[in-house]
Amino acid sequence: MMVTTTEALLKQLPTTLQTVDEFEQWQRQPGNDGSYEFVRGEIIPRSMKQYGVILTNFLMRQFMQTNSFRQGDILMAESDSYVDGVRKRIPDLTYFSSEQLTAIRRGKRVSTRFAIEILSESESFQDVSDKVQDHFDGGAGLVWYIEPLNQRIHVYTSPDKSKAYRGSAMLSAAPVVPDFQFAVSDLFA
Repeated sequence: MMVTTTEALLKQLPTTLQTVDEFEQWQRQPGNDGSYEFVRGEIIPRSMKQYGVILTNFLMRQFMQTNSFRQGDILMAESDSYVDGVRKRIPDLTYFSSEQLTAIRRGKRVSTRFAIEILSESESFQDVSDKVQDHFDGGAGLVWYIEPLNQRIHVYTSPDKSKAYRGSAMLSAAPVVPDFQFAVSDLFA
């Protein structure tokens, strides 16, 4: 039986870490390169696929036209979002307000107020549900889950409330970033 690179990597990851602090201490050691989420003792490898680069480029350019961006807020690719002492997620795009950036400069761990995730082929419905729940547990007010193959965006306003948008439907990040809006079809053009 042939072992894939992912399987080999997963076999090398520690299974005894219990907290984000322990995980980050392990992550700082030489040879532990890579992007990982940490959820209740599980280390989850992360990487953005190339189609995600196109989508995030569009979204970041749209965000740069908002008042929030002009006031110092950012939308950043693959940045840490701390949920609690045992969960750290890395959304594909993370929104931080200027106040949160100040807190980060002071060494405080913060959570995204608005997460954008791009569905990967390997994610299950349970994976999506868990991520959405974690973002809201961390204090998010909005989560977008993008389905590239179906050209659809699910907008979550709570872990249990979502609406799907596609085609020429206008999408808005209100109330978090009210002027961050565009037609869904423009994202996939």
